[in-house]
Amino acid sequence: MRISLINMPWAVPELPAIALGILKNCVVERLPGIEVGVEYANLSYSTWITEQPGFGDFDGEDYQFFVDSYFLGLGDWVFAASLHGVPEWRVEEYAEFAGAETPAGRLEMAAELQRRTVEFVDDLAARIVADGPQVVGLTSTFQQNAASLALARAVKRLDPGIVTVIGGANCDGPMGAALHRNFGVLDYVIRGEGELAFPALLEAVRDGTPVTGIPGLCGRDAEGISRPNTMRSAPLPTSALVAPEYTDYFAQWQLSAARNWSPPALVVEGARGCWWGEKHHCTFCGLNGTSMQFRSKSPGRFFDELVTLAERYRVLDFLVVDNILDMAYIDSLVPRMAETGYDWRFNYEVKANLRLNQLRTLAGAGLVALQSGIESLSGHVLGLMDKGVTGCLNIRMLRDAATAGIVVIWNYLYGFPGETDEDYDSIISQLPALHHLIPPAAESRIVIERFSPYADRPELGFPGIRPGARYRLVYDLPPEELADLAYVFDSEPCGIGDRTAARLRAALAEWTRAATAGRLTHVDLGDSIVLVNRRPAYDWDLLTLTDPVELAAFRLLHQPRRPATLAAKLELPQARVDGLLARWTGLGLLFHDGGQVIQVAPEAVNEEMLRAGAALHETAA
Repeated sequence: MRISLINMPWAVPELPAIALGILKNCVVERLPGIEVGVEYANLSYSTWITEQPGFGDFDGEDYQFFVDSYFLGLGDWVFAASLHGVPEWRVEEYAEFAGAETPAGRLEMAAELQRRTVEFVDDLAARIVADGPQVVGLTSTFQQNAASLALARAVKRLDPGIVTVIGGANCDGPMGAALHRNFGVLDYVIRGEGELAFPALLEAVRDGTPVTGIPGLCGRDAEGISRPNTMRSAPLPTSALVAPEYTDYFAQWQLSAARNWSPPALVVEGARGCWWGEKHHCTFCGLNGTSMQFRSKSPGRFFDELVTLAERYRVLDFLVVDNILDMAYIDSLVPRMAETGYDWRFNYEVKANLRLNQLRTLAGAGLVALQSGIESLSGHVLGLMDKGVTGCLNIRMLRDAATAGIVVIWNYLYGFPGETDEDYDSIISQLPALHHLIPPAAESRIVIERFSPYADRPELGFPGIRPGARYRLVYDLPPEELADLAYVFDSEPCGIGDRTAARLRAALAEWTRAATAGRLTHVDLGDSIVLVNRRPAYDWDLLTLTDPVELAAFRLLHQPRRPATLAAKLELPQARVDGLLARWTGLGLLFHDGGQVIQVAPEAVNEEMLRAGAALHETAA
């Protein structure tokens, strides 16, 4: 029995598909004798595009544009014509929908790709069918839905006897049931984690036995009616999780045009779920879907997996897909990573409450970039998100990450029910003091994601949500089916209005422009603290603190403090402390939020050198 697992565009070319790498190992370990191959169609697509007339200059930046167009659905739309079996699909309607938000020339490129991609899908299907698989498995996350469905349609047209199955994040919960219900080219859909369900399905297909007992599986009865099995009530334990296998990826990457775009990184996982979300589900977050419960591999097991993968594939760049760092790893796994002497480079997602000593420990083991979920610098807005941090704690993360030489990747979100213009006025006025820190990679009004509290609880402020407009431009389905298929939903805007949003965008854009040359650092020499400034908004270059009171105050403000607390610790009158804080605020040394204040100057390090090599991780994130 032969199985073909397919990774369709628009999966990132420099990252192997962890889901397919895991499933391949699951099948190999549990079903000896079944042959499994993984086809990285995203890599072959990169090569195919560059061979098309007029697309010889297509490169990684062009491909990344389609990856980044998730909320516009541009990547899915490119495959819509192939999905529906027509030369082109809703070109004028899509241009009207996305034209204002798409750079000049990109829509024309996308429309031309849509016309030509029909040929790519047909050729890919012919090659897969010629290889003789009994089962074709597809993974779908982000913008892989239309491409995967188009391939399933083409495969079924060539050989209706091939069993087609799809799984992945786009198939969780009602989305998977809607896919199976509306697309007869899919024989099965796996909802939720697939480590047990996929091998069980293969056994059933091989032996001709019923699939009714496989949790989460959507199949059809004798009349062809879609019948979804009940999903597992509990997530898989870590004992059921296996390490990925990436041999197919590296063999195909070497032959693809993408090898010239950027070097590959290994994708790994140490944990699933979110320990914060189990207790405080961030109101806007739809990650983890139906599997929020946090589970992590033992430090020893995860360490062995990392070393094995690095040595097998000769790659030291890692993207860890965990939604949050297992804090126990800092004292267990991380020191072992540092002791190997390997030049590891990790990208990890963390909560923004890590302290400097923890960041230094992580950096010493190879953490070069982190996604910290900062999202805002306003404590009030962060409270509306249920983030469990404050604006000053987020500033501490940005400042201390700069000291540790770690790149922070974050977005600034706005549009939360209950936020006010005042929440942003204070932040905008203080941003020039932060021009030496890493600015957000992007800013946007929030969108409503399936599985988020905002989607599930209209009383939180978003009643009457509807499927995102992009879905009707890709699929030919009624609104009630799109409502089950969609992951992103449209709603009436909440929170700040357009005027304040425009002010925020302009201030963040200025931060991005200034950050390249901006600098503010300090060196603590014991009897003095020397600060160096190179921020355009402040006209001083060098400041030396020698007064014992000022030295003590500056050191205390490494952590967020209330002015009254600071005065009590310094045993000084409140008026004197307030005067000092006012003077330092005028010099751009402090950030204020929610009644707290914190100093914003990282320790003096060669930040430019320490940040080197993080570009890959920034792109991957």
